[in-house]
Amino acid sequence: MTPALSAGSVAAVDLGATSGRVILGQFADGHLRLRHLARFANEPVRIGDGLHWNILELYRQLLMGLAAAEREASGEIRSIGIDSWAVDYGLLRGGRLLGVPYHYRDSRNEAGVAAVHAKIHPAELYRRNGVQHLNFNTVFQLASEGELLGFADRLLLIPDLLNHWLTGAEVAERSNASTTGLYDPRSQEWDLGLATRLGIPSSILPPLVNAGSPLGVLQPEAAAAVGRALDVVTVGSHDTASAVVAIPNPGRDFAYISCGTWGLVGLELDAPVISDQARAANFTNEGGVDGRVRFLHNVMGLWLLSESLHSWAPVSTAEQRSSLLQELLQQAAKLEGPVALFEVNDPVFLPPGDIPSRIAEWCRTHGEPVPQNPAQFVRTIVQSLGAAFARAVHDAARLADHEVSVIHLVGGGVHNALLCQATADHSGLPVLAGPVEATAIGNVLIQARSTGLVSGDLAELRSLVASEFPVIRYEPREV
Repeated sequence: MTPALSAGSVAAVDLGATSGRVILGQFADGHLRLRHLARFANEPVRIGDGLHWNILELYRQLLMGLAAAEREASGEIRSIGIDSWAVDYGLLRGGRLLGVPYHYRDSRNEAGVAAVHAKIHPAELYRRNGVQHLNFNTVFQLASEGELLGFADRLLLIPDLLNHWLTGAEVAERSNASTTGLYDPRSQEWDLGLATRLGIPSSILPPLVNAGSPLGVLQPEAAAAVGRALDVVTVGSHDTASAVVAIPNPGRDFAYISCGTWGLVGLELDAPVISDQARAANFTNEGGVDGRVRFLHNVMGLWLLSESLHSWAPVSTAEQRSSLLQELLQQAAKLEGPVALFEVNDPVFLPPGDIPSRIAEWCRTHGEPVPQNPAQFVRTIVQSLGAAFARAVHDAARLADHEVSVIHLVGGGVHNALLCQATADHSGLPVLAGPVEATAIGNVLIQARSTGLVSGDLAELRSLVASEFPVIRYEPREV
């Protein structure tokens, strides 16, 4: 059943690991239309103590984007909602930010892993938080903070920090909180005992709220920048949580791939899967909208392509790199013969830098044919990603004892037809690609439901997405 729509608009701020957007969601005449009002780069900054996010520039850009949205909507915006990447945070004292938030790819994290595992065995940690081991999980980053942690009186994840600057609220939306490693996916509350055991002051953890909760109105300085005192609402603040809201399938027999810088591959479930087998497969249990669980595995994603393009065209613009990628994808599609498959999740590929050289070395070490030119590297990356996505889908279905008949791929990867086909081929399942803007759509829909522009459960919201946004179907072929 498709929900009835009322006329009105909401503004979605969608911050990815490489770029941010402000998108206006307009409901009129029984339809939802998206308007892109701003797009800006999200580029980290390296200073003496490590790699950081340029959080003040992101805040400035989102204010400018919201001002453009307010002008475009002519005073009809009902609310604002922010989603972003996970795990990273700011530490505050008395409402003031203590230093620039670190980037999750900073090298400090390994020391934090060792410090946490000295206090709790990895198997016990997984039994408590159900979170995939990634060396940049918030719990490991906090263990690297040193004296600063004891000085802080509040921790706010990136979207919650930006909401704090907009409204003054100090809360954590559950979908992003669930990625920290300090959250109990069974009770959907903070694990205060775990925090205390690890030497993390439990008092810094803010109150938890659900997606769709009102936070208040813009503070005077933010309202002046935007144009008026708009309401702010929490959404699925982890961008993948918002993307999963916009899967165009009202059923439950699907797997999803939210494909951007990372490929988040998994299932939507009613309860977490916390088992020795799930831990061995490195699957995570993260919060979804309406109390659902996102049982998924992080795959390295389009980072491998975007970082390779920086190596091949270091002084080019984003538009030039995009054009180069399309040219290389066309060349890669025409290549025949053996293709090297490498382990895309090998930690060697996590830091920024010369990805093609690392792939070549991996192939030499593991007896795979070494790509000789950029088109061959692109073919190898795409096929390796498709194989990794397929493995994660089948592992998820097996571990959760959950039937999967179709894979929905959303996000920027929708534009990569070669990757969509490779995923279908390696998985043996049809891939439905689209919508590209799933994260923004999910953000918009939760705001719209909170403010009364739409009503209905997730199945009804997804029926709306299916009716408004077409998909492309890729049938599997023999590999």
